[in-house]
Amino acid sequence: MSDDDLTWETTATDIDYSCPGFDVRKDDVRLPDGTETDYHYVDEPPAVVVLPFTPDGDVVVIEEWRQAVGRVNRGLPAGTSEPEDDDLAAVAYRELTEETGYEAADVERLTTAEPANGISNTVHHYFVARGCEPTGEQELDFNESIRVDTTDYDSLLSDVVDGGRDGVVDGRTAIGVLQYELAER
Repeated sequence: MSDDDLTWETTATDIDYSCPGFDVRKDDVRLPDGTETDYHYVDEPPAVVVLPFTPDGDVVVIEEWRQAVGRVNRGLPAGTSEPEDDDLAAVAYRELTEETGYEAADVERLTTAEPANGISNTVHHYFVARGCEPTGEQELDFNESIRVDTTDYDSLLSDVVDGGRDGVVDGRTAIGVLQYELAER
């Protein structure tokens, strides 16, 4: 079976709803068996997720209110690219500083993931930032409520592994920390 046997043909597309940060897109599609239907999904620009290390090896983390789940979420800083952004490493530097006030000495690419490609075209580009110091100015968006903290890496890893048992349940953070653990450590 080839990919062509599974491919859906998009015959039309339109934005059903738009809000700050993402759109809800409706595609009219033709399935491989000829059936015509529609498909809705979250449409958003690429984003970066940053695993930021201070010079002494601690990780800069954020606590942020997440309305969709009705609680504060602990995790890694992340942010969306802008249409004019053509350098994702520069986006990682910028988003780290905007969300945390920390500036990185350097960043390097870690991985790329599509965390929910059944309901969203979201693409997360992960970066490891090193030499992070609180020398910048936090510049939060109007709809961000963020508190900044640091933790040692092994505690963060343990919190990711513990997950729902009072650990870190943020999917972006889990992917970043576990990918780092498997590929870099």
